[in-house]
Amino acid sequence: MPKRGPKQAEAQRAEIVIITGLSGSGKATVLKALEDLGYYAVDNLPIDLLPKFAELAKDSANEKRAALVIDIREGTNLKRFPAIFQRLRRRVKATLLYLEADEPTLMRRFSETRRPHPLGISSTVLKSIRTERSRLAPIRKVADHTIDTSRFNVHELRDVIEEKFSDGLQESQIRIDITSFGYRYGVPPDSDLVFDVRFLPNPNYIPEFKNLTGRHPRVARYIRSFPQTVEFIDRISELLIYLIPHYIREGKSYLTIGFGCTGGQHRSVMIASEIHKRLGRAGFKVKETHRDVGR
Repeated sequence: MPKRGPKQAEAQRAEIVIITGLSGSGKATVLKALEDLGYYAVDNLPIDLLPKFAELAKDSANEKRAALVIDIREGTNLKRFPAIFQRLRRRVKATLLYLEADEPTLMRRFSETRRPHPLGISSTVLKSIRTERSRLAPIRKVADHTIDTSRFNVHELRDVIEEKFSDGLQESQIRIDITSFGYRYGVPPDSDLVFDVRFLPNPNYIPEFKNLTGRHPRVARYIRSFPQTVEFIDRISELLIYLIPHYIREGKSYLTIGFGCTGGQHRSVMIASEIHKRLGRAGFKVKETHRDVGR
């Protein structure tokens, strides 16, 4: 019988993806996406059964990959999970995926679905979210991948998971979100890279531009008329086109890049749109959003 090489043996090992994170962050969507990719899916497995489950997956005839959810519903036993997971990954190939979202997004999702928080109805949803975040903090620290789902709808989150866990991911498939924002409203918490464009002349001080945005052709022409604008767009585009393949090689499947000005209406909007076009022409999958337009 021919001897298996290291790569061949690695490919035939069982793979378990454990999904955890905040309630309302999209764990059910991720579990379903992995099931559609061929993973055996289990929701809310008691952590004491995790080692046995892993052994069964490893010893099964076809060594089918498995995905399972372990979350706050486990109660006080959840404190033991980090230690159990560390022991588990010494025996099988296991990946821990942690999902989270910001408080306004989680509260909106609970309101839309009209479902109670798993911690019960004796306290407000906001208090339950904060309690859950605190209890899950030790698990978040040992996660292999952390995904903030605040900006994703169901379809976008499925795309991220499919791109990350399906075989043969191509470099051009990384999801890039180019967003503009206003510093007066705070930096987007999920930004991977942030660029401050407040060094550019501000169209807000020109009366005819004040009530327009950077998407208006006249405002865009004004901002582009300055040589520092053109040079900035050229340099940042070159930098990002250089960096993105390196992020992909490190296993990153999505990247959020923020451009900020004072109010998020003019300069950041125009720059974000230009960078979106440049990266699109370079072959990357890019989404453009403007967080603070209209505030």
